[in-house]
Amino acid sequence: MRFDVVTLFPELFAPFLESGVTRRAYESKLVDVRLWNPRDFSEGNYRRVDDRPFGGGPGMVMLAEPLARCVAAVKADRGDAAPVVLFSPVGDRLDHARVEGWSASAGAILLCGRYEGIDQRFIDTDVDVQVSLGDFVLSGGEIAAMALLDAVARLQPGVLNDTGSHEADSFNPAIDGLLDCPHYTRPEEWQGRKVPAELMSGHHAQIERWRRDRRLEATARLRPDLLAAARAAGRLSKADEAFLKSLPAQP
Repeated sequence: MRFDVVTLFPELFAPFLESGVTRRAYESKLVDVRLWNPRDFSEGNYRRVDDRPFGGGPGMVMLAEPLARCVAAVKADRGDAAPVVLFSPVGDRLDHARVEGWSASAGAILLCGRYEGIDQRFIDTDVDVQVSLGDFVLSGGEIAAMALLDAVARLQPGVLNDTGSHEADSFNPAIDGLLDCPHYTRPEEWQGRKVPAELMSGHHAQIERWRRDRRLEATARLRPDLLAAARAAGRLSKADEAFLKSLPAQP
């Protein structure tokens, strides 16, 4: 798959693409990432990409024309009908299901906005999808683009050292959609706190039950909406329901 990132700050992506376990996805081109700077498609000596907003107000607004030229060049280079994705507070929130969808796609053109916003006329004519990371505002779309790329890359075959690593991730509906369980490693005791005895027992069924119970407990306490969704989808067993009934009532 190929993701073309339209950004005024392509230099921000170098350490991201060259670091961490997902690096192998980018190096092998399992996830082909290409960077495009709209300044290269602007006119004038200053290669201007923004101007003051009509009607007044704070900040600057990204110009439509350089972005349109940049996106047109990307589409011509790709030779396909890849969707243009804008990271925006008004977009649909990115979740595991959407990440899985992108991970099985041919990619997209990721548009990283900056300043106060982007000329709405460009959004109306050139943007196909808007995506949000949550109810907060970033200085630009670069971090959001990296989040999407990282989430997609780790789902590609051979990227993680253990092919089953992502299967037990929090939010994975292919398993149950619950939160993950706590994890422990050496030493067996740290600052007076011991690893739970169940994990030291060597009894695989007991260990799996402990992990399952901790996932249920954390989800019931922190994300009851995920628990309700898992129950509605029939992903909870009789043993799961019995454990949940044994938990203290939530305030």
